[in-house]
Amino acid sequence: MKVNSKLKLIRPTSLASVVQAEIERRIVDGEVAPGDRINENSMAAEMGISRGPIREACSALVKAGLLEFVVNRGCFVRVVSTHEARDLYVLRASLMRLAGQLLAARITDQEIKVLSKMVEEMSIAAATEDFHGYYSVNRTFHDSIVEFVNNKRLREICNGLDKELHLYRTQSISRSLKESDREHKKIMAALASRDSEKAGEALASHIDNSMARFFSVNTSGRVATISAAVTGVKI
Repeated sequence: MKVNSKLKLIRPTSLASVVQAEIERRIVDGEVAPGDRINENSMAAEMGISRGPIREACSALVKAGLLEFVVNRGCFVRVVSTHEARDLYVLRASLMRLAGQLLAARITDQEIKVLSKMVEEMSIAAATEDFHGYYSVNRTFHDSIVEFVNNKRLREICNGLDKELHLYRTQSISRSLKESDREHKKIMAALASRDSEKAGEALASHIDNSMARFFSVNTSGRVATISAAVTGVKI
């Protein structure tokens, strides 16, 4: 990734957040695999910056649950257990049920329009098997539902979970774009009807189904982060 010219225009205090976003992107896109070490030297040379912002970004990602620090060795992409994955999915299902219930009771026509457009975009991506396009809109769709609820604490908790779920969600989505698309349409219909119970149930069911799809292809005790269909160059 050639970002040197862009990074020169960014104030030093923001470099760590830029690096953090780039590492997250590489994890989500499958350019780094579970257990891979983040090579600070090569990344600093590639991005044309010092190692300081990279260390800061890695520290933030350790706290977010995407990386783990090993003394005298550095930071590595986490290799997680299926038990951890199950815990996160169960918690996310409960939180999204609550978000659906709260939002359906107060959703505006403009918010319905915004979410409906995202569902349309995901349908197009699913039809053409555009995983990366689908995944990007999918994240925005779920994030927007939480954002529209306008509950700061709910948003903070969901954002934290979302980062850790990068480690799992690509696998459940990449193998089931059309199923996921159908579920999003049910969620949208429930929200548009302003039915709190149906909206909550549709969202919880969607997360539960995602968990089932994930475990259908991950039966071992240790879990890889990225679908076998997504491969790339390591950091």
